[in-house]
Amino acid sequence: MKRALTELDLNIVEMTDETATLDGGDVLFTGREFFVGLSKRTNQKGAEILADTFKDYAVSTVPVQQGLHLKSCCTMAGPDLIAIGSSEAAQKALKIMQQMSDHKYDKLTLPDDLAANCIYMNLPNKGHVLLHCTPEEFPESAKVFEKLKDHMLIPVSNQEKGKVDGALTCCSVLINKKSKI
Repeated sequence: MKRALTELDLNIVEMTDETATLDGGDVLFTGREFFVGLSKRTNQKGAEILADTFKDYAVSTVPVQQGLHLKSCCTMAGPDLIAIGSSEAAQKALKIMQQMSDHKYDKLTLPDDLAANCIYMNLPNKGHVLLHCTPEEFPESAKVFEKLKDHMLIPVSNQEKGKVDGALTCCSVLINKKSKI
């Protein structure tokens, strides 16, 4: 991964504090700010290193009370649109994020927390694209996604990844890099 990122000419910051932990599944970038879930895999020192690295963005921490990490119950589903699960823990996390932010985000509330783990992309010539759970996995949540009329919706199965506590965002690294043409 480091070699691939270097070849893309991206700046790499390595955490040298051995007591710091930061799991990508706990880092939610909204395009405006970062929310960092404090979980079994991410601690306050990891969040502080992220804040030191991205000084131009606000970084707020959110306790993760349920699930593996923050993105187990929420991700971005579009510009300024947070997909959020319906559980008490997910709604509490959302409330903390709303209190910590100066920005008002729209929310897409899904019946299933794990269904809120989706991948949003704004692609040239495609527009708003959203990879989300399949109707076979989460039928009621899939119906909620279908209400997003301005998105190209792509259902993706998470059944195999779910067997090892994985989700869609666990298998993706999104890089916004303009080509040198």
